[in-house]
Amino acid sequence: QVQLVESGGGLVQAGGSLRLSCAASERTFSRYVMGWFRQAPGKEREFVAALRWSGGSASYADSVKGRFTISRDNAKNTVYLQMNSLKPEDTAIYYCAADRRPAVLANEKEYDTWGQGTQVTVSS
Repeated sequence: QVQLVESGGGLVQAGGSLRLSCAASERTFSRYVMGWFRQAPGKEREFVAALRWSGGSASYADSVKGRFTISRDNAKNTVYLQMNSLKPEDTAIYYCAADRRPAVLANEKEYDTWGQGTQVTVSS
C-alpha cells in the first residue's frame, strides 16, 4: 500500500503563498488519484483539490478555485498544492490522500490512504 508524506507547511501572512508537497512511496503512483483535504480547528475535514491520473483533470473546492493549483510529477512520485493569495480562513492541517478509483473525488471516505498532515497557518 502506498505511503504518503506531506511537507511544505508553515506560517505565512495573508496574501502570501506556500507550496505543499506529498511524496508517495509506491512506483505505481501514477495510477492513483491524489487529493488534498484540510481540517481547521473545531471543523470537519473538507475537500480542497484532487487530480486524476496522469493527464487527467483537476477538481477544486469553490473556496480555493483561482487561488490553489494541484499538480503532480509522476517521475518523482509527488503531488503538489500551490497555494496563492492565502487567507486566514485557509489556516488548517492539510492532508494528502490517495486512492486508485474514488467514486467521488470530494468525498474523503473514498480515499483509503492518508498522510500525517502538515500545518498551514495564515496570519492576518
